[in-house]
Amino acid sequence: MFFDELQPIFKELTAEPIAFFGGFVSGVLRLDLSEEPLKSWVGQTTESPSSPSGSEGDRPNGNGPQSITIE
Repeated sequence: MFFDELQPIFKELTAEPIAFFGGFVSGVLRLDLSEEPLKSWVGQTTESPSSPSGSEGDRPNGNGPQSITIE
């Protein structure tokens, strides 16, 4: 019963252990990821080389969230 509640945490831990522990440590130390130098480091590490070709400037309205409608 107790194991069933912890199972999602273990799945995340085994899927991406570095990201999991990075988030855990930043939460424990109460680091604000929107402040420098963490903001620039997070921005650099989240850019993946496997992303589609083209920069954000090539995408329409690539400067922020886009609104969608759900019917």
